[in-house]
Amino acid sequence: MRRLVVDEHSAGQRLDNFLLRELKGVPKALVYRVIRSGEVRLNKGRAAADTRVASGDEVRVPPVRLPARPAPAAVPAREFPLLYEDDHLLAIDKPAGVAVHGGSGVAHGVIEQLRRARPGARFLELVHRLDKETSGVLLLAKRRSALTALQEQFRQRGPHKVYAALVFGDWPERLVRIDEPLLRTLDASGVRHVRVVTPEHAEARRSITLVRVVRRDAPAGTPVTLLDVTIRTGRTHQIRVHLAHAGHPVVGDPKYGDFARNRAFERATRFERMFLHARELSFDHPAGGARITLAAPLPADCATLLAAAPSPPPRP
Repeated sequence: MRRLVVDEHSAGQRLDNFLLRELKGVPKALVYRVIRSGEVRLNKGRAAADTRVASGDEVRVPPVRLPARPAPAAVPAREFPLLYEDDHLLAIDKPAGVAVHGGSGVAHGVIEQLRRARPGARFLELVHRLDKETSGVLLLAKRRSALTALQEQFRQRGPHKVYAALVFGDWPERLVRIDEPLLRTLDASGVRHVRVVTPEHAEARRSITLVRVVRRDAPAGTPVTLLDVTIRTGRTHQIRVHLAHAGHPVVGDPKYGDFARNRAFERATRFERMFLHARELSFDHPAGGARITLAAPLPADCATLLAAAPSPPPRP
C-alpha cells in the first residue's frame, strides 16, 4: 500500500485529479476503478472521485502494476495568445483542438506547454477547464492564493461566462432557458458521457443554461443559428448536451452532435471543428476584488464561416 500526504499546493483538488497527478503513467480508467472499488482510502475511509482533499489528508493507494512503456515525448514549450497577465493570474485565448492538460491518451496540454515555456514560474495552475475542441478564454493562477480564491468563485457561480455556439437548425426565439438535470457517467475505459435525466433520478444534478439568438445564417444552404449561451451551473459538457437535447446540436460536435450533418457540413464548407467558443469571462480579481471582464474574439475560421454565410430569408 502506498501512502500519500496532501500538501498545501494540492489542497482543494478533487481526489481523482490528485491521484492522476501523483500516479504518473497510471491509466485514468485504472485510477477510477480503484477509487470505485474502495481500495483507495482517504483518512482511512472510502471516498468518491469528486471528494475534495485538504492539506494534511492521508491517501492510501493499492499497489499498481504497469507494463513497461517507452519514454514519453518531450513536452514542447509553447505560449498562447495572451488576454491578461499580472502577478496573480494570466488568461489566454485557447485554440480549438488543444487539451488543457495531458491524460487519457493526450501527451500534454496547455498547462504542460506553458510550464515548459516558463521554466522560471514558481506556480502555474489551471483555474478551470475547457473541452479540447472548445476555444476561448482560459484562466490560470500564478499563486496558490489566487487559485484558491478563483476556484471558490467558480464553485459559488460568481464568474459570468458567455459562449458563442453555432447550432444546426432554426433556434426558436421563445426557448431562452433550458432547465434540465444532467447525469455524468464513466464507461469501462474511464470516458465521460453526460445525458439529460429526469429530476427524480437519484444522481441528477440541476443544470440551467440561458440562450440568446444572435443571428441566423445558411452556409452552403444549411440553416444554422449563432447563439450567445450563458450557464448558471457549471456541469461537464452542459452546453453541448443541453443544446443537443433541445434538437439543435452544436455544429461539429463529435460527441453529442449529429454525425451525418457534421460530415455533410464539413464537406460543403471546409469547416473542420466544433463551433463552441468561450468568448467572455467576468470575475472578481483575487487580489483587491476589482471586476475584470476578458473577451476573446471569434477564431478566424469561425469568423470566416459566418462572413461567407448568406442569411436565410426572414420568417413569414
